[in-house]
Amino acid sequence: MKKMSLIMAGLLACLTGFTQEDAVKKVNYPVGYNALLDVVYTSGPGWEQKLDLYLAPKDMGPAPIVINIHGGGWNHGTKESQTGFSTFFKAGFAVANIEYRLTPQATAPAAVEDARCALVYIVRNAAALNVDVNRIVIMGGSAGGHLALMAGLLGNDHRFDGNCKGVENIKVAAIIDKYGITDVNDWAYGSHITSKSATRWLGDKAKDEAFIRSVSPVSFVNKNNPPVFIVHGDADPVVPYQQSVDLHKKLQEAGVKTQFVTIPGGQHGKFPADKNSELNKSIISFLRELNIVK
Repeated sequence: MKKMSLIMAGLLACLTGFTQEDAVKKVNYPVGYNALLDVVYTSGPGWEQKLDLYLAPKDMGPAPIVINIHGGGWNHGTKESQTGFSTFFKAGFAVANIEYRLTPQATAPAAVEDARCALVYIVRNAAALNVDVNRIVIMGGSAGGHLALMAGLLGNDHRFDGNCKGVENIKVAAIIDKYGITDVNDWAYGSHITSKSATRWLGDKAKDEAFIRSVSPVSFVNKNNPPVFIVHGDADPVVPYQQSVDLHKKLQEAGVKTQFVTIPGGQHGKFPADKNSELNKSIISFLRELNIVK
């Protein structure tokens, strides 16, 4: 049967150009929700970036929203790979699932600019989307965690907002950082785990220390930051666990509300099912404490 499936997949690829790698799972969203797919949220000469929206029923009143950012070392990954939003749907959240410019299409800070523009898009269109602008959560894993941190910690620092100018009072209610890169220089050149993804993403800025600091979340920690939930496996072979340890400590020192969940023996996002279930409950509890979940 498996052999037959592979043969059929091969025939389909020959006939249509469609491959198994192109296959994506659809997001299962609740009855009453409205899906708006491939909405352009930012663009430039010869390119545009899109997001998928899953909007809560209007009779529920303005809903909280989670902006989700996929990982992939800034060089691969798609929004269509992200489907696990049931925890948020059950809590009444709308979801914005975004794509962003990848290496080598565009090097740093393009991905940060896009993450910021996605946030600005939600803020600017909150009323039309039936979204509560005071209950915006931004979340990502790995490189997506880095981008979620950058977008949220920047606040009203507009240095990367050139493609989406004109919106003030940009804020998020919380950031959910899943094993994200917090210090780009350390990931590129540090003593723990290093990655060529970092130097490739930095491009011609790979030796520019000031620029590297400007795209590292740890550079933007201050007392005015939104609350940050962090999760990281202590056996992560890709992004150093110590990066999350250091971020958590720095947030605490700044007086920022933060929670750090360590997954013992956890790899790079490859957590056991029971740990994932516990993690989802912890995230919702954290958001409930902040009155984001009512």
